[in-house]
Amino acid sequence: MADETQSARRAKRILLVVVLLCIGVSLGLIVAVMEGSRGGKKRESAESAVSEGSKPDERTILDSYGKSTTCQSCHASEYQQWAGSHHALAERPLRVELDRAAFDPGRNIAEAGQTSQVHIVEERFEVATRGLGGSNQSFTADRVIGIDPLRQFLIPAPGGRFQSTELAFDPHAGDWFDVYGKENRQPGEWGHWTGRGMTWNSMCAACHNTRLRKNYDSATDSYRTVMAEMSVGCEACHGPLAAHNSWQQQHPNKKGDPTIKPLSREQMLDVCGSCHARRAELTGDFKPGDSFYDHYILSVPNETEMFHPDGQIHEEDYEYNSFLGTKMHDDGVRCVNCHNPHTGKTILQGNALCLTCHGAPVLPAPKIDPAAHSHHQANQKGNDCVGCHMPQTTYMQRHSRHDHGFTIPDPLLTKEFGVPNACSRCHQDRSTDWFVQHVEEWYGTKMERPTRARARMIARARKGEDGIDRQILAALKTETNALWRASLVSLLRTATTNEVVITALKSAAEDRSALVRGYSLRAVEPLAQTDATIGEQMNRHLGDTSRYARNEAAWALRATVDTNTGAGRELMGQLAQNCDQPTGALQMGVFYMDRGDLETCLTWMTRAVSWDPNSAPLHHEYAIALSRAGRADEAVRELQTACRLAPKEAEYQFKLGLAYNEIGNVAAAKTALEEAVKLDPKFARAWYNLGLAESAAGNADAALDALLRAESLDPASPLPAYARATILARMGRTAEARASLRRALEVQPNFPEAKNLLQTLQQ
Repeated sequence: MADETQSARRAKRILLVVVLLCIGVSLGLIVAVMEGSRGGKKRESAESAVSEGSKPDERTILDSYGKSTTCQSCHASEYQQWAGSHHALAERPLRVELDRAAFDPGRNIAEAGQTSQVHIVEERFEVATRGLGGSNQSFTADRVIGIDPLRQFLIPAPGGRFQSTELAFDPHAGDWFDVYGKENRQPGEWGHWTGRGMTWNSMCAACHNTRLRKNYDSATDSYRTVMAEMSVGCEACHGPLAAHNSWQQQHPNKKGDPTIKPLSREQMLDVCGSCHARRAELTGDFKPGDSFYDHYILSVPNETEMFHPDGQIHEEDYEYNSFLGTKMHDDGVRCVNCHNPHTGKTILQGNALCLTCHGAPVLPAPKIDPAAHSHHQANQKGNDCVGCHMPQTTYMQRHSRHDHGFTIPDPLLTKEFGVPNACSRCHQDRSTDWFVQHVEEWYGTKMERPTRARARMIARARKGEDGIDRQILAALKTETNALWRASLVSLLRTATTNEVVITALKSAAEDRSALVRGYSLRAVEPLAQTDATIGEQMNRHLGDTSRYARNEAAWALRATVDTNTGAGRELMGQLAQNCDQPTGALQMGVFYMDRGDLETCLTWMTRAVSWDPNSAPLHHEYAIALSRAGRADEAVRELQTACRLAPKEAEYQFKLGLAYNEIGNVAAAKTALEEAVKLDPKFARAWYNLGLAESAAGNADAALDALLRAESLDPASPLPAYARATILARMGRTAEARASLRRALEVQPNFPEAKNLLQTLQQ
């Protein structure tokens, strides 16, 4: 759902900029701006958009793979190590010797408010559980993904789909459980096992198999998914090797195979990251040797709760993202320094692994004596390097994963911002103050390190503290790590009305890191159509060396980008790759909305909402499209639904107020805007529009108060001062009106309405 929030936020920012540009003194004028569409653009059909994403000849690609069994004769040791690994067993057909224990004897499974059954019927592995109809049905499991610590089973479904069961088997405990815990997801929900959130083709298949081709057809909403090899085989990491096999057969015992292109350490890291990262897809076609940023959009710590402020994993973030933010990564450590690439296991156990660098030391790693450093004896858990610096978080109820951010436990951050620390994971009977005291006694001023300052800054940015942008800007100038620079840029994107921030983001868009360039371009995206220098910068980045940056530039210019150019075709390919999910359908809808094709836009938006009816952001964006299409009553209903699903989201109440005004229900508009400012007292635009609503209702004093709040919260906007002036002028308070107009003109000297009114009042 993180990618959904990201896509929804993009569309939201587009509308907000439009609202901010409005200079009317009534809600109706703002809504009129919302309704405006860009004309004169080439119309593309949804089907043609998908065809733009066509891939190279599939048969040629799949034939270039020789499959893992062909590696065994020459690489017996490596093959043997791999054959029992989690990679080798990432996906497979059900096997009696491995899976009978899960189904025989049959049993009832009471989980999450429902009772299911598993059993074997005529050698078929059967799962009887709640289907789309709401009642229990019997389904035949065809495959299994995962081996340890849990196994989920794949059920064939119409349209070439496989659905992953929410019921999973724990081979250690010998029991079944629900991966969602007690959530009790219902049929029709996106995340129910029958929903798109559990569709294997889109959500699981690429990382559990080798060179997968999703092959989604939007016209029929079906898949023709194929792969080079089931499971994560040798070629998933080494690349296609059929040519290598052929050359070896023709040149036995000869070295110098020209078909082999050894991977660099950076390319090997990108291979690991292609599956072990929290990311969004650009192409669905990564292969070893490719750049990560030519195929994926990496998630970074930002204003969401995806990561904790210090970079610790919070949601299911995997390993790659956090590792990129570490000193170890910056100093050249890579996955294979700690992990056997064929077994996936660590090459040494316990502290011995860490001390290969920190015991000697191997520069630049500092020398560490575990007992002296940890203040725990060798036989205590607190003496374990991994336990303190790679704490485990359990996902899917049974799967504990180590955090690869190598963060420093800091109880003070726990006390100040609720950031978890490894100390309290072990000593659950102790208070946070007890931990703070001991850490200060043991480490003193060493704890006042840059990473603590950064975590505090990110936590404060999430709270929207005043003046935090200045701190982020200062940190951006000195931050050496690309992931954290991207994180800081991401936090700045909400402040793109500040010229200093905009200048910094323009500079960051030229960063040496593709990750930072991409996030910087995304941050200034709302200004691409109104700021000539940003528009020019976006056009330059259509030729960026990284597809990720090219894609962000093309998306920012989506209203006008030529889809027959390289970057335009790539953007259409990215949209097509993801349009089988609600967030992808939403993004496709936004694309067509901004190109003035509201008919196609609404087709995609309707799909998105029907595929995930419980997503408030989808209803919100659908309402915007309906408003622009002149379907105001429907827009109100969609916003009412969004507010019901997300009752604490001030933005939705704000938009509902605008929508009510559009249909002439001023009283309801005022009520919704009052709720918006109650939810977010710092919501300047809501205060501004509430002031306009109060004025329309004849409540001049309340209107002036609300507009004064808006002016204090957003001093960079001339609108509140201008609106106050119009009300004061009607009340006969001419001197005060002139003073307000002068304030508006100080902010925006070329404000024609303010100039004209001031001239009138001076006569």
